Amino acid sequence: MAKNLQIRSGGDDVTLDVTDGTIRAADLKQIATDQGPLATYDPGLLNTASCRSAITYIDGDAGILEYRGYPIEQLAENSTYLEVAYLLLNGELPDAAQLAKWESDVNHHRLVHENAKDIISKSRYDSHPMAKLMSAVASLHAFYPGSRDIADPAEREVNMIRLLAKMPTLAAFAYRHSLGRNYVYPSDELGFIENFLSMLFKRQERHYQADERLVRAVDVLFILHADHEQNCSTNAVRAVASAGNDPYTSAVAGIAALFGPLHGGANEAVLKMLNEIGSVDNVPEFIAGVKDGKARLMGFGHRVYKNYDPRARIIKKSAEEVFQVTGVNPRLAIAQELERIALDDEYFVSRKLYPNVDFYSGLIYEALNFPPEMFTVMFAVPRTAGWVSQWQEGVLDPEQKITRPKQIYIGERGRSYSPITER
Repeated sequence: MAKNLQIRSGGDDVTLDVTDGTIRAADLKQIATDQGPLATYDPGLLNTASCRSAITYIDGDAGILEYRGYPIEQLAENSTYLEVAYLLLNGELPDAAQLAKWESDVNHHRLVHENAKDIISKSRYDSHPMAKLMSAVASLHAFYPGSRDIADPAEREVNMIRLLAKMPTLAAFAYRHSLGRNYVYPSDELGFIENFLSMLFKRQERHYQADERLVRAVDVLFILHADHEQNCSTNAVRAVASAGNDPYTSAVAGIAALFGPLHGGANEAVLKMLNEIGSVDNVPEFIAGVKDGKARLMGFGHRVYKNYDPRARIIKKSAEEVFQVTGVNPRLAIAQELERIALDDEYFVSRKLYPNVDFYSGLIYEALNFPPEMFTVMFAVPRTAGWVSQWQEGVLDPEQKITRPKQIYIGERGRSYSPITER
């Protein structure tokens, strides 16, 4: 295995150290070009490592996803979302006493200031719930000005917990505001997921009791969405945090990135595709259209995974459990037929187009009666655990600097200003 990289430049040999399969971009500066020191050009950061992280490991070729070294399959089978959030933040799974204290700490901070609730209330009722969530989260640092002292370990800890705890409350308020319903406040009698479902769906009943199968399915979905390495929204969180920002301000950047249809809107695109196909009988025609470039197969393939997304296998099982409660989503048969063909057809296999996590998640959220615009909110709530973990890691990393990428300038140079009368 190469320990260094030899580059010949102008007759001189330059040796660059290779560490963890990378070279340091700053080391390229010792190589001169006609345009100045050598740099790399990497739109979308397809092959650029921006940080060193011990949180999430992905092997896209092998279809492996691990949180802090634990396979996602084991965590989804045995853990709860709050237990996984603790793991992401602290590096180890909690023992019984630690978990009890952690759950108590999170539950203690679930309420939000009435002024933060008013930010949602004063939004247009038909505005997107992600816009409402973004505005409300952005306001939180005003209620907790101590959060700006990111060098204080106590401030870091309490504000990460606050954000993790309040995100479901704000998300539920945004949802109910869209429906014109009264807000349901957190209940100390309910656990994290049960409480979230209660704030979303409680009507006139004195005590809301969600079906245990739905609670577990949402818990698993939250675990699967908790973190996913340096994706677009996580990179946005780290970039904003690099300027010295608190977790609330940094998380707003994550929400904004996730709001983009190319990042958080994939499961909604899957449902739209299934609706357009209409029935199982139309699947062969649709597949032919995909091969001819006339249609696009949504929910298959991934920027990172070149194998079956490990989260997709788990979420497929969760979908089956949800449908036991809600009844089978009529689009399921179409989805299953698409999956069967894609996993068997050489056209898709050779292109490594395997189902990803978004393929079934939209079916689950629709079965739970969420409108499509809430799908991204249901992504943002669990991803908060990853965002605060990545925020903390970046803040504590002595190598991190304020994000400031280079550019390749392609515009005009040396132009002379003309008075407006001469233009």
